[in-house]
Amino acid sequence: MKRLTKTLAMTAIAMLGCFQSAQAEEKAAESLTDKALKHEKLGVEIESANHKFAEKYPLQYNSWKSTSESTDRSSALSADPRYVVLWAGYSFAKDYNKPRGHYYAVTDVREILRTGAPKDENDGPQPMACWTCKGPDVPRLIEEKGEDGYFNAKWAKYGAEIANSVGCGDCHDTKSKEFEEGKPALRVARPHVLRALETVGWKFEDLDKHGKRVAVCANCHVEYYFKDKTHVTFPWDKGVDVDSIEKYYDEIEFADWTHALSKAPMLKTQHPDFEIWSQGVHGKNGVTCIDCHMPKVKDKDGKVYTDHKIGNPFDQFDASCKTCHEQSKETLQKRVAEHKKQVKDAMIKLEDQLVKAHFEAKAAWDAGATQEEMQDILKAIRHAQWRWDYSAAGHGSHMHAPDVMLHVIATGIDRAADARAKLGVVLAKHGVTTPVAIPDISTREKAQKAIGLDIPKEQAAKDEFLRTIVPQWEKQAREKGLLPAEEAPKEVTTPKAEAK
Repeated sequence: MKRLTKTLAMTAIAMLGCFQSAQAEEKAAESLTDKALKHEKLGVEIESANHKFAEKYPLQYNSWKSTSESTDRSSALSADPRYVVLWAGYSFAKDYNKPRGHYYAVTDVREILRTGAPKDENDGPQPMACWTCKGPDVPRLIEEKGEDGYFNAKWAKYGAEIANSVGCGDCHDTKSKEFEEGKPALRVARPHVLRALETVGWKFEDLDKHGKRVAVCANCHVEYYFKDKTHVTFPWDKGVDVDSIEKYYDEIEFADWTHALSKAPMLKTQHPDFEIWSQGVHGKNGVTCIDCHMPKVKDKDGKVYTDHKIGNPFDQFDASCKTCHEQSKETLQKRVAEHKKQVKDAMIKLEDQLVKAHFEAKAAWDAGATQEEMQDILKAIRHAQWRWDYSAAGHGSHMHAPDVMLHVIATGIDRAADARAKLGVVLAKHGVTTPVAIPDISTREKAQKAIGLDIPKEQAAKDEFLRTIVPQWEKQAREKGLLPAEEAPKEVTTPKAEAK
């Protein structure tokens, strides 16, 4: 097994929650996120236009561009309509799709129903924070406008400035001498990410090259929330495992939304890949994201380079898995498939319990239940769904840490069972003695209708936004040089309701 050097090994231990026992250390760690350094700039210059690196780094650029071959954006809501009920009252119930390659990051966030159909820079349901992981124009804007200047705006405010999908400037110091010499020059250019990394003992400049490779992935593949509904913040002050993050959120009484059926104060997990990786066998043994998803490969002339076509490690088995494992590709694929099925089967059991709990809680409210009677029930629902989402939201959690995921889901099932047992008592007290009827949620459309969503209306507004506003954004981006001027603006195709 490849192993990290002492620096990364020690920080891996820190990430598992063994690093902040002393009260002084805990206060120091908390101060990193509580400091409100919202005007902070790193004092760095960022070239965010991806196309400007095509000529000097053709192997890396073309392999990055080939992430455009990842075209499946089918609806996860259609694949599992329970999601709609679990997210009732939140924008994810409108539209949620399978992830595509980095090449589509900007396109997908423009087209997803969750970002709405803003008519001007002050309109729309989302803040600028929704762009934060989507490309190198984000750190460029933070450098230009400061954190407050960036985060305090609405999502459409700088729509014309966010033109480049996840690319070179997100991970590399593209203006440095080292980069000009062909060296990686890895850098985290988002101030809030650097602060968060320090809370878990990862001071970027002190990390070895392996640690830095992981840290740049943590720009985006992490759990986060919008502090004050605007600023991206990582909830790592107490650790990165499911219990520590839950405790962090509970203590600050944070909720992403109030569930439309149960009225529980809910948490929406993002994509805690960094956190889950750190708890799994690869993270504990120093195998990084890059080793598996961006291995060293050779071109037709034998030149070695880092493959930027980020995807399934099995697609590059000889360059990724085989560098450590002696087993055959078929053997490892079978093992991963078994882990995936085990985790998915357990997740579905938890989903079923949560769906029933939300509808039963609604029935309890309708029957006259009091806030005092429902308080512990709502907390149990919140904790159960947080565990489901922590397991479901990550990319490949069944691969990164299947044992951890099965434990997390098991504790979620326990909390859901506790909520439903208490709901039975409350329902009986208020005269509901027959099982609560669950409406037909067998399809995405039926589930959305059951929770009162008008998707055709939402889609019509989004189609108009894509037809009128987005072409203006792209035109302005080309005029500014963020996109290649010689390339004609793409024809905006109206996505289907399932498109992201």
